[in-house]
Amino acid sequence: MLIEELLHTKSCSVVGLEKNTGKTVTLNYLLQHLPPTHRVAVTSIGLDGELKDQVTGTAKPEITLFKGMLFATSEKHYRQRRLQSEILEVSDESTALGRLVTARVLSEGKVLLSGLGSTQGLKRWMNKIESETDLILIDGALSRMSLASPTISESLILATGAAYSANIETLVRKTRHIVALTRLPLYEGAMPADNIIEAQGAVTDRTLNLILNDPEAQGKALLIQDFTRVFADEMLWHQFTKTHPVYVRHKSQLIGVTVNPKAPNGMVLDSKTLCKKIEEAIEIPTIDLMNNE
Repeated sequence: MLIEELLHTKSCSVVGLEKNTGKTVTLNYLLQHLPPTHRVAVTSIGLDGELKDQVTGTAKPEITLFKGMLFATSEKHYRQRRLQSEILEVSDESTALGRLVTARVLSEGKVLLSGLGSTQGLKRWMNKIESETDLILIDGALSRMSLASPTISESLILATGAAYSANIETLVRKTRHIVALTRLPLYEGAMPADNIIEAQGAVTDRTLNLILNDPEAQGKALLIQDFTRVFADEMLWHQFTKTHPVYVRHKSQLIGVTVNPKAPNGMVLDSKTLCKKIEEAIEIPTIDLMNNE
């Protein structure tokens, strides 16, 4: 089901709810199960594919690429690749680990991905290779939800799991909140301008409190660019949306949710219970790829 959805989109970001929630496992699953005839390119914002997590020291799954795929990574990690490839471009744009190298895989192998550090640079790279690909996959970094913006990628997959919380109810609530943000309705211009408050930048607690405490703003709708701009406290957000409708200029397409029931400290949640509760909360098929590879 996840692969079928992916075949209908040109670009997809894999975003983790927290570090170690299974982002890289999800990416490897997608790369392994996409049809060989599908022209795929992959990159990352930040570092992915390292053997050990730089924060927790736990083992990390490597990223496996297959013949014909394109990838972009830093000069340093391109030199460390364990696959045969041909360089297509060495960009003038740099990562923290050297210039960005775009290459085509000649034989199956493993690679470290460390792409450009900005959404603008990522978009420029995507535009360059768009004509050569059927699908661009973007592996996200911790706290970089901006790359999941619909202005960057057409769709997204959310990876959630025990690394965020050992409490299933807490994990379900947080996952439901993020999914609800991706479902904010698209603004289609039907509302009078004087009934709208437009927020161009980040939506924080301060933003919401200013509107809530402004008598002239009562009942007005809030218009934001997309769901990745929301950084407000979850409880305050729910309070705000009870009295103020929220619309987005660019709507996201969430095509799937994956679950990692294992936390870096060794704690393991019951997979069936976790998947069932998340599915009931968000009404989207939820897959534990850790136990379904």
